[in-house]
Amino acid sequence: MYTLIVGTLLAVVMATPVYAQVHVDIGIHFPAPPPLVVVSETPQVQYVPTAPAMPADPANLFFYNGQYWAFVNGGWHVGPGYNGPWIVVAPQFVPRPILLVPTRYYHAPPGHWHQWEARQPPRWHEEYGREWADKREWRGHEREREDEQGENRGHGHGRD
Repeated sequence: MYTLIVGTLLAVVMATPVYAQVHVDIGIHFPAPPPLVVVSETPQVQYVPTAPAMPADPANLFFYNGQYWAFVNGGWHVGPGYNGPWIVVAPQFVPRPILLVPTRYYHAPPGHWHQWEARQPPRWHEEYGREWADKREWRGHEREREDEQGENRGHGHGRD
């Protein structure tokens, strides 16, 4: 009887799927909850401005839909709290509102981003490639934004 019970328990444990999530330390360690400020261009997203509570190295930390999103060393991480635990996220799973945050809200952008317009989102299609852009329909969005800006140029929207 003992062997039957142990065998059954072992079979149940072995049949149960295991979902491995690797938690990583990305260097974000706040002593207290950081302040959050609304991103004016995407109001459903908030960001952590530079503050005395900021870690020694600035971080690109955003809050959206009840989760914290960090862009560190060219990769995305998500966590339930401002100190993690952090899980690596593939670019295709990052929510669109996070990707639409303009580059000026990134405290530690990659060096080549400095040549881009600070009021525009990062050029994710250049970062992640054409296949990613096509799947996310990113290139169409970029063209729409350029068209909107082009329509407003030279039509009395400047100073008098």
